[in-house]
Amino acid sequence: MCLVVGYACYEGVFDMRLPVLDRRRAGVLLHLGSLEAPLGRGGRAFIDWLADAGFTVWQVLPTGPTGPDGSPYWVRSDFAGSPAFLDPAEIPDVLPAEYAAFVNETEQWLDDYALFEVLSTAHSGAVWWTWPTDVRDRTPAALDRVGRERAAELQRAKREQFAFFVQWRRLREHARMRGVRIVGDLPFYVAPHSAETWAHPEQFQLDDEGRPAAMAGVPPDYFSRTGQLWGNPLYDWQMMRRDNFAFWRARVLEQLDRADLLRIDHFRALAAHWAVPAGAADARGGEWHLTPGEDLLRILMDELGGLPILAEDLGVITEDVVALRKGFGLPGMRVLQFAFSGDSDNPHLPHMHEHDSVVYTGTHDNDTALGWYRSLDEQTRRRVDSMLRVAPGSMPEALIRAALGSVGQLAIVPAQDLLGLGSEARLNTPGTVQGNWLWRLPADALTGDLARHFAQLNGSYGRA
Repeated sequence: MCLVVGYACYEGVFDMRLPVLDRRRAGVLLHLGSLEAPLGRGGRAFIDWLADAGFTVWQVLPTGPTGPDGSPYWVRSDFAGSPAFLDPAEIPDVLPAEYAAFVNETEQWLDDYALFEVLSTAHSGAVWWTWPTDVRDRTPAALDRVGRERAAELQRAKREQFAFFVQWRRLREHARMRGVRIVGDLPFYVAPHSAETWAHPEQFQLDDEGRPAAMAGVPPDYFSRTGQLWGNPLYDWQMMRRDNFAFWRARVLEQLDRADLLRIDHFRALAAHWAVPAGAADARGGEWHLTPGEDLLRILMDELGGLPILAEDLGVITEDVVALRKGFGLPGMRVLQFAFSGDSDNPHLPHMHEHDSVVYTGTHDNDTALGWYRSLDEQTRRRVDSMLRVAPGSMPEALIRAALGSVGQLAIVPAQDLLGLGSEARLNTPGTVQGNWLWRLPADALTGDLARHFAQLNGSYGRA
């Protein structure tokens, strides 16, 4: 039975027999793009190392095809997978029956994605609302013409997605055999220039030509006096109510078909979202609008029989966000790098963690633990040293031990922290567009000795 009418048919998308938060676990955060051949040889080797080291979770970042800056949170489609992650040595032979079944099962997004990719290339990457009117507006005659004239390119795009599907399934099966669970990641918003906005403009707040009529962001706070203006188009939540949130449900179900637990980025926007009028110079002119997130989550819970969702609840979180998360029993995030501000009730402090917390030394947006420690002012560093009993040379392991020793059910350590790397290994600096997402795991860095060390640590803290 199809779970989402009008979108792809997903049967058995989430296996409740393989929960992530059923016991104390430890995992590693590593972007697929940081590995060589991540969906093949590189990914399997990493999973094998995780299992040897007592880690039972691999958290990845979004896996969709990215734009020019390489950000996995600004993708051309969050249904499709990035061909950059394929192992070229393991491209599957295309068996007609298997390929036909894949095309049939994914037709509600695959055809649109392939058309979008081909047309984007044909128009030198120009945003879709600047394309000729007939393809911009998806007239049947125009799409039929593209289908005839560019049939080979369309087939190539579809076969790339088939290869991603096959390699991902093989990688996931290898992870299951080694006792490793996968935590996926879903950006809250989609990119303005994406297959989703082009194929489903009615789901977004767009003008008549397809440009965002209102944009996403966050208001001014102590991080930025002008707030953050992201530029993503806002959803038309009234429309989504009318079709029972079909678009959002399809997004979530597609990702849960690939992972055992799904992190929803910017979860707070399911309670209320910051709406900035188009053309604004910064985010100060926005205002809060309520989001029917409770209705969406209730429908998902009814369909799935549970919500295998991790809420990214970082930043300035209000009581309505906490109530929404706790009302559905969703775990939240605690980040040790945020813990030592001097406030005794800081929720990120180790003694403030709760059982349903997922505890991190840092996230993909943070500096590495060692880089963070080296950048602290003297007063904060003394506070860290006192609370964690830091001795010379013991960072970042002191922070890793604090995460592993937390009461939180799941502890996650970025791969850079496992290796004790400094700021040179930082993956992303928010608010910048240059030099991010480039770090690669050094060859042979994950040694047998390092695996034995972490196997001992994970065992000591009851996480092996």
